[in-house]
Amino acid sequence: MKRPPHTPDAPSSALSTPGPPIAHPSAAVAPPFDAVLCDIDGVIRFYDTAEVARLERAAGLPDGTTEAIGFAPENDLPLLLGRITREQWADSIARDLAPRVTPDQARSLARAFTEADSHIDAEVVALLRRVRGRCTLVLVSNATAWLDDDLAQLGLTDLADHVVNSSREGVAKPDRRIYEIAAERVGVPPERCLFVDDRQENVDAATALGMTGVLHRDAEGLRAALAPLLGADEARSGLTEVDFAR
Repeated sequence: MKRPPHTPDAPSSALSTPGPPIAHPSAAVAPPFDAVLCDIDGVIRFYDTAEVARLERAAGLPDGTTEAIGFAPENDLPLLLGRITREQWADSIARDLAPRVTPDQARSLARAFTEADSHIDAEVVALLRRVRGRCTLVLVSNATAWLDDDLAQLGLTDLADHVVNSSREGVAKPDRRIYEIAAERVGVPPERCLFVDDRQENVDAATALGMTGVLHRDAEGLRAALAPLLGADEARSGLTEVDFAR
């Protein structure tokens, strides 16, 4: 277990009476964080790749071939930095598939991958909506230029106070600048930010900047990580062990 995040001491509210000090029943405990910075894909949103898998089997390709090509840095990074369109991304995937399948199969696979439907983890979304009632919530994502349309389609336009999108900012995780942009946007120092992501290198970059990092695995782990913000009842229900990195 890594070192848990530092929780500031509750403000003193002892009554001036003889004997041991008595805490006032209404004394408030300062929250451990002022902002939660949360990834989108792999935490909130997941893609349906069944059609891609079906087309790969029909073409005699190993499962995951199209994904590996689509997310290769030379194809994926220009998209995440806002330098190419969805159509150009699909073209690059089809180009790299072409030596292994027919041109029609390459185009079909590229289209199925780049236009795949997605769904949300409703339990994670519910937790984040509750968190937003306690502190500032920022979505920090290596995402496409059409992220706003995707969030609207998923019913998530009101989920967070801010969205920091790599394709809009021109910088992507794990570059430290995107974390700085997120903290600056809400006026919160890094050490008062909790960062949640499903990729270890992104969590490591956040902790290097002074944030508290949580590697996302599932909704129960996230519930445990957010328990200090959500209250005592949530803390009792969040029984999954979670590693905090500082």
